[in-house]
Amino acid sequence: MTEPALEPAPVDMPAPQISERLTSGTNGWVMAALALLLLGGGVGLFVLGIVIIGSDDDGAGLAAIGAAIIAVLAGLAVAAGLTPVAPNEARVLQLVGAGYVGTLRAAGLRWVNPITQRRRVSTRIRNHETGLAKVNDLDGNPIEISAVVVWQVEDTARAIFEVDDFVEFVAFQTEAAVRHIAGSFPYDSAERISLRENADEITGKLSDELAARVASAGVKIIESRITRLAYAPEIAQAMLRRQQAGAVVAARKQIVDGAVGMVHAALEKLAEENVIDLDEERKATMVSNLLVVLCADRDAQPVVNAGSLYH
Repeated sequence: MTEPALEPAPVDMPAPQISERLTSGTNGWVMAALALLLLGGGVGLFVLGIVIIGSDDDGAGLAAIGAAIIAVLAGLAVAAGLTPVAPNEARVLQLVGAGYVGTLRAAGLRWVNPITQRRRVSTRIRNHETGLAKVNDLDGNPIEISAVVVWQVEDTARAIFEVDDFVEFVAFQTEAAVRHIAGSFPYDSAERISLRENADEITGKLSDELAARVASAGVKIIESRITRLAYAPEIAQAMLRRQQAGAVVAARKQIVDGAVGMVHAALEKLAEENVIDLDEERKATMVSNLLVVLCADRDAQPVVNAGSLYH
């Protein structure tokens, strides 16, 4: 089997300008306890300040209230930095004015700088199924094709900062790759790699092209499969008749090959065991009769010859 005349062209995507950096942050439970302590202490100081003011010591009371306000604000600031991270989830940290800080991947309650922006990115395995696309194959025949792609975010920094919307990016690139692969190979061919006969090779090429297309977005392609492949309705009947004709020709060829082998074996067996001495004319008649019986598409009707071969 030879390669197709048109191979899928390599995808030239821009090189990524950023890569993921892991950060662990601080234990969130410790900082949560500190936040509760500050808030509780602030409330206590505020109540104490009110009591002191009521006892005609305004200076000390106002100082206690001021300390209470500071403690509450500090508690709120500490609480604002608490960041829960679910399993198979990441938080991309971006500090205003300083850009990308790092990525939290460890599941649990973590604490980070309260003024950082924390963007949630799911690292779960996802799948995307393309719509039914109508394209022309390598031979120009209109076909309908769709595929499903299993993918996962591998680099969260690239997924956030290299593209606007990585989910939409994967969807569009999958559609483009499926259309390009469908147009690069014939639907059906006995001499070349075809979409119908070489599913494993085609899906391998599809996965390779997809991986090259979405690598800059930090996405890893796990698997891709063609879920639907058929001729377009306007030529489906004509192509079905062509396939049926090809199947009939192949079946007839196999029947003829088998019949010739059986006739040859019969003649050799008769000659080997010296059952009957056949001249060339009788051999020709026997071969003709056997081929008619073996190659006919219906049961032969026996005819009893009451005379001889020549009368």
